[in-house]
Amino acid sequence: MHPRPLIAVPARFAATTSALRHRAEVNARALIEAVWQAGGEPVSLHPHAPGGTVTPSEVAARLARFDGVLLPGGGDVSPDRYGDRASHLSLDDVNAEQDGFDLGVAGRALETGLPLLAVCRGLQIVNVTRGGTLQQDMGADREHRHLVHPVSLEPESAVAAATRAEKIDASCFHHQRVARLGAGLTVTARAADGTIEALELQDSLGWFAAVQWHPEDTAPRDAANQGLFDALVHAARRRVCG
Repeated sequence: MHPRPLIAVPARFAATTSALRHRAEVNARALIEAVWQAGGEPVSLHPHAPGGTVTPSEVAARLARFDGVLLPGGGDVSPDRYGDRASHLSLDDVNAEQDGFDLGVAGRALETGLPLLAVCRGLQIVNVTRGGTLQQDMGADREHRHLVHPVSLEPESAVAAATRAEKIDASCFHHQRVARLGAGLTVTARAADGTIEALELQDSLGWFAAVQWHPEDTAPRDAANQGLFDALVHAARRRVCG
């Protein structure tokens, strides 16, 4: 029996948690359980990037033992990471160290073909890594918070293959979205209002998909959303076993 492939999941800084007396680094339990259900071994990574920067060599060394990466949701990406000088008042949980580490991890995974699933903030990080920009606030009448809506998937895309579906119910919680698309990225799903819901990379070196929604929210009862985690772990296992 082959061991579970190791899936790196960068942790998120949290000011408070109910079970701890101090500030914490956390990952959503639903996200971790979806990786486990898929057959992977999820491992939280400390987002170490003092001053908001991390060297490529450090990222490479820390990812060397992993078979795949799950880049989770979280706070907003700092606008200065994509060239915006002004910050919208709605920005929440911006953290320079978190940004620096996530950008480094996303860049390394894409450059080396390490299987990567990016979720919500993770999709936005990937877009910024590739030189794209974000709309800092979609507006209260358009934001996708506490919203489940149908999303049509492009045929022959990685998300369509993983979910085995042409349309999926997407559980969303975000107020930002892709503005200018990053280099080499293609849109493989959109919401009815035009919001980009999935991205993939032309000529990707390894399995990669980025979704703006939170598949972990409904994965326990929705095989299509669980399929994204299954596809990540399957790609990671193939990397290990050949």
